[in-house]
Amino acid sequence: MKTDTDDIEMLERAILTEVRDEAEHLKAESMAKADAIRKRAQERAEAEKKAILDRARGDAERLRSQAIATAQLKARSVELAHREQLLDRVFKAAREKLSEVQKRPDYDQIAAMLLREALVQLRVKKAGVWADETAQESLKKNTLNEIAKELDGEFTFGGVLEEGTGIIVDTADGRLHYDNTLQTRLSRLQDTLRAGAYKVLIGEKQ
Repeated sequence: MKTDTDDIEMLERAILTEVRDEAEHLKAESMAKADAIRKRAQERAEAEKKAILDRARGDAERLRSQAIATAQLKARSVELAHREQLLDRVFKAAREKLSEVQKRPDYDQIAAMLLREALVQLRVKKAGVWADETAQESLKKNTLNEIAKELDGEFTFGGVLEEGTGIIVDTADGRLHYDNTLQTRLSRLQDTLRAGAYKVLIGEKQ
């Protein structure tokens, strides 16, 4: 026959069993939640890691592209500076040799051409002509008179050039001036000649 003590013990066992079951259930639930939290954290960490790596790769590629562009720009600048130095030396050497043109046997024809061109550009009937000594001697041999008749003008010698090879013409009133010396002609043509001169320097065919 059961006693009160037996009933109490049975009740205690039943309560303990229920408590253990509940504890096991809570433990399992907690572990599942913890696993879910860890999984989400891992997924978030992986996503952040991928985003960081993608940004890093993008930054690296951008920096690489910038470095290449900068290097190319510097190389181009150095090339252009070298080109300009070469061309400056070429034109300087050419300018220094222009006075030797006076020694050519056809310089009288060149002087006449320079004078005619200057007068045509000015479009005047009266003007003073300044020329280098060789050109002036050549023009005095009736060439100036022939050009005056050709252009129906009155042109006189103003003097010998102190600098330059060729012709300078001033209008009678001094308002217009045309410098047709070889040095000035070279300066006027220099920009046009630069590309061709550089191709010659590096051996390219024009």
